[in-house]
Amino acid sequence: MRIPKRPVSFALSLFSPEFFPLYSSLSSSSRVRFYSGFRQFPNFSLRKPKPLYSPGVNQFHASYTMDKASHVQQISSIDAVQEPCVWSSPEGGREIKIGRQIFCNRSLNMRNILAVGFDMDYTLAQYKPETFESLAYEGTIRKLVYDLGYPQELLGWSFDWKYMVRGLVLDKKRGNILKMDRHKYVKVAYHGFRELSKEDKVGTYGSTLIRDAFDEPDYALIDTLFSLAEAYLFAQLVDFKDNNPRKVPEGVDYARMYKDVRAAVDLCHRDGTLKQMVAKDPKLYINEDTSIVPMLKMLRDSGRMTFLVTNSLWDYTNIVMNFLCGARTLNGSRTCNFDWLQYFDVVITGSAKPGFFHEENRANLFEVEPESGMLLNTDNGTPMAQVGEVSPRLSLKANNKKCRVFQGGSVGHLHKLLSIESSSQVLYVGDHIYGDILRSKKVLGWRTMLVVPELEREVELLWEIRDSRKQLLLLRHERDQIEDQIHHLKWSLKFEDLRADEKQKISTSVKELESQRDQVRITHQEAQRECHHKFHKVWGQLMKTGYQNSRFAHQVERFACLYTSQVSNLSLYSPDKYYRPSEDFMPHEFDILPL
Repeated sequence: MRIPKRPVSFALSLFSPEFFPLYSSLSSSSRVRFYSGFRQFPNFSLRKPKPLYSPGVNQFHASYTMDKASHVQQISSIDAVQEPCVWSSPEGGREIKIGRQIFCNRSLNMRNILAVGFDMDYTLAQYKPETFESLAYEGTIRKLVYDLGYPQELLGWSFDWKYMVRGLVLDKKRGNILKMDRHKYVKVAYHGFRELSKEDKVGTYGSTLIRDAFDEPDYALIDTLFSLAEAYLFAQLVDFKDNNPRKVPEGVDYARMYKDVRAAVDLCHRDGTLKQMVAKDPKLYINEDTSIVPMLKMLRDSGRMTFLVTNSLWDYTNIVMNFLCGARTLNGSRTCNFDWLQYFDVVITGSAKPGFFHEENRANLFEVEPESGMLLNTDNGTPMAQVGEVSPRLSLKANNKKCRVFQGGSVGHLHKLLSIESSSQVLYVGDHIYGDILRSKKVLGWRTMLVVPELEREVELLWEIRDSRKQLLLLRHERDQIEDQIHHLKWSLKFEDLRADEKQKISTSVKELESQRDQVRITHQEAQRECHHKFHKVWGQLMKTGYQNSRFAHQVERFACLYTSQVSNLSLYSPDKYYRPSEDFMPHEFDILPL
C-alpha cells in the first residue's frame, strides 16, 4: 500500500453538524489526515468542498465524460503548465503535468541501464480505439458469419469502444464478465450486459470451499487493449444466446462462443485484413506523437542502445514506424523509407512474444534485408554465407548497415547482438502485462515500464475530484464511529443490570444512532456510486475496485518497475534519472508516522 508524501490537514468539521452530528463530538485528536502527492502544485490551498448531499436534492447523476476544459483551466491557474518538451532541449526540465508523469513501483537508476527496448503496437504506436478497434470488431463479425456459420443478423451489430476496459476477466463457462480486486474477490459482475446482484455474485463466486484462481482455461484475462473488441462481442453473443436460444446451434455454449470469437480474431490477423487497412491510411488509425523521435535521439545521445522487439512482421513494422518517425527524420520525407532505423541498434520483428523471452526458446533467427524483405540465414545473429546466387547488393548492404533487422529468434540472440552481460541492464517498455512485462520481468529480470494510455485521464480525474474522495473517507469514518457506539450500547442492554428507565433511554439512543448510520450509509453509497461513474459508467476506476486496488493495478505493481500513460513521457525526464518509489505503508502506520 502506498500513500503520497505531502500532508494536508482536513478537519471533520467541514461536514454540516445537522447531517453529521457525531462529528461535533469528536475531539481534535480524531481529525483525519490526508495526503497529496502531486508536488507540481506546491502552492495550492485546499478549497472547502461542495457538500456531497443536500436534503431533497438528487445530486448523484452519472457523469461519464470529464470536463477537460475546466480541469485545464484549473491547473493553468495553479502553475501555468506548458506543453511537454524534451528534457534535453533548452526549454526542458520543467514541471511535468500529472497525466504525463512516470510512476515508480521499484527503484530504478537509469545510469545502470545500457539498453532501452520498445514494443511497437500500443506502445510506440498508439492506435485510435474508435477506428482501429471498430475495424477489428467488424472484421471479427464477418469471420463469425461467413467462416464460422453464425446468423447473418450479427452483421447489423455495432461496437461501443468505450464500454470495455482492461483488467476484466471473462468467465467462459457462465458467460459472465468480472472485475476483481487484488485479492481476487469479485466486485462488479455482468452476465452479458445484465448486472449481477450482490447475492448472485456471492452465490457464484464467494461460497465455495476452494477459492477459484480465475485463470485459464475457464477464464480469459482482458489485459491488452487489443482484447476490448472481442470482450464486447462476447458480451453481445451471451445476450443473443439468452434471448434467441433457437438461433444458436445446439451444443454451442458460452465457452464455445468465446472460442469462436478468438478463432475469428485470429483469422482477421492471419489474413492481413486489419494491417492492410492500417497501411492504406495510418493517420486514420494511429495517433501521431512528435516526441518519439526526440526521445529516441536523446536516449542514444546519452550512450544507451535502443532496440525494437515486436510480433508484427517487417513489412507492417516498416509502414508503422515510417508513419511515426518519417516526417521527423533527417530528410523530412513522408514516403516509406528506412530512415527511422537510425534510431535503433537492433530491430526484431515476428518475435512471437511471450515465447521470445524464454531462454530455452530455440527459434531460428533470420536477418531481414529491408528493401526486399528477404530473409537471410544467420548463425545466432552472425551473417552466414548464402548458398547459390544472391544479389551482391543485398550482401554488401547487410555488412554496412548500422541497425540490423531480424525476424524470430529468442532473447538469447538479442543479448548477444547487444553484448548485454546482465539482464538488469535492460529496460523494456511495453503495453501488455502478460506478453511484454510479466515474462520479461519474471523470467529474465529485465527492468520494465508499462504503458497505460488510460492512466492519463484517470490521474487527471483523480486530481479533479480529490476533495470529493476525501469526503468519502470522512463518511466512511463516521459510519465506523456510529456503528461502534451502537455495538457498545447494545452490549450494555444485554449484559449489564439496568433499570427499566435506563434501558428505555439506551434503546432510544440506539434507534437514533441506527437512523444516523443508515443515513450516512445511503449517502456514502450514493456518493461512492457517483465517483465510480465519473471514471466509467460501468466498471469505474481502472486501478481500483471500491477501496481496494484492482487486479489490474496489482499486476502493474508486481511486474512493472515503472508505469506511465505514453512511451514518449520518457522524453520529459533525464536519461540518467534515478526513479524512486514512495514509501510503503501498512494500515497500522497511517495515523502513527508523522509525514
